[in-house]
Amino acid sequence: MFPDDVPVLQPALTTDSLPVHAARLAATDAGLAAILRQYGPPPLWAREAGFPTLVHLILEQQVSLASARAAFDRLVAAANPLTPQAFLVFDDDQLLAIGFSRQKTRYARALAEALLAGRLDLAALADLPDDAVDRQLTALPGIGPWTASIYRLMVLLRPDAWPAHDIALAQSVAEMRGLAVRPSPEALATIGDAWRPYRAVAARMLWHRYLSVRAERQTRP
Repeated sequence: MFPDDVPVLQPALTTDSLPVHAARLAATDAGLAAILRQYGPPPLWAREAGFPTLVHLILEQQVSLASARAAFDRLVAAANPLTPQAFLVFDDDQLLAIGFSRQKTRYARALAEALLAGRLDLAALADLPDDAVDRQLTALPGIGPWTASIYRLMVLLRPDAWPAHDIALAQSVAEMRGLAVRPSPEALATIGDAWRPYRAVAARMLWHRYLSVRAERQTRP
């Protein structure tokens, strides 16, 4: 590969750049403009790089964020600090009591073992282009497109990460556009193309809408 062929990484999103890009997207999309007017700029929702965050993301797969958070908090309380070495000390019954399914136990152990063996270097992901990050992460069992894209979006703060398999994101798009059903991951990927190269900004705006709408419903008499 010649130097000119090396992908140029876009600057990571920050609390300063996020509202700027949100305003630019809103200027070209009526739905996003309505979200920005009603709810303001979205939070950055940044997470720390490393093993604990990836374990948390594994716990969040196909369950509510609240139940995943509760299980993660129990894990951190039992292993502080939460390192790959500390995680591998727990047996199946201990992890089941914490909140891990058998399947997620296998996934988290495979992650811990890969890190200890040097097959995965999480610190090195910050310097890799998006597709290379995805290849590194999805090579492990239990880490699929959703987990990889969320890691890029929330940890690496990549501006164009687009989690097309995220149910809340699909639901928010459906509500914003008045769709009868949530778009499929394939349809959501196509919809997101209009917001390149700042799809991660659009995702945050749509999540912001999703959470704000549901918070409003809970406060109504």
